[in-house]
Amino acid sequence: MARPPRFDMDQMLDAAVRLTVASGPAGVTMSAVAKEVGAPSGSVYHRFSGRTALLAEVWLRTVERFQDGYFRTFEAQGDPVRAGCAAARHVVSWSRAHTDEASLLLYGADDFGRADWSEEHIRRADRGHQRVAGMLASVAAGLGADGPQGAERVALALIDLPLSLVRRHLRAGTRLPAYAEDLAEEGAARLLGLG
Repeated sequence: MARPPRFDMDQMLDAAVRLTVASGPAGVTMSAVAKEVGAPSGSVYHRFSGRTALLAEVWLRTVERFQDGYFRTFEAQGDPVRAGCAAARHVVSWSRAHTDEASLLLYGADDFGRADWSEEHIRRADRGHQRVAGMLASVAAGLGADGPQGAERVALALIDLPLSLVRRHLRAGTRLPAYAEDLAEEGAARLLGLG
């Protein structure tokens, strides 16, 4: 029976998250990840074809983990407007539970070298963006909000408002207040016409 690998992909991506928090995306190199997990550099190259693939994977894994919970929260509600409020709340609660990953997401995909990603990595990123766009459109339809102003209102409620609350605290190095989820949900409800 083959021995399981001592250093798996998740360990390496976890190390890349920590390196991002400490030094930004520029600090995520093959050798830095190897050093962080205590692995030979060859182990990192065995999992990732190069730094571009490593950067794409750490970004995408983080975004996909966030989006999985975001969509599950949204889909668990029957009414699209109430689902939007729950999704806004999820942005804050997920960020509270996953502070390092939320800090990584303060950067954009471009900071992680998106221009050089493989076609498969770009497809994965685009698939996530399309799901978010579909969710926002569903809420807008539930509100009867046609046109660009309605779309902006929904994006503000479900994305921009909760993210700005999270971003301010993460950048300041302060903990999210206990009532942050309530504020995100209340703000979304008011913007969506429920408050």
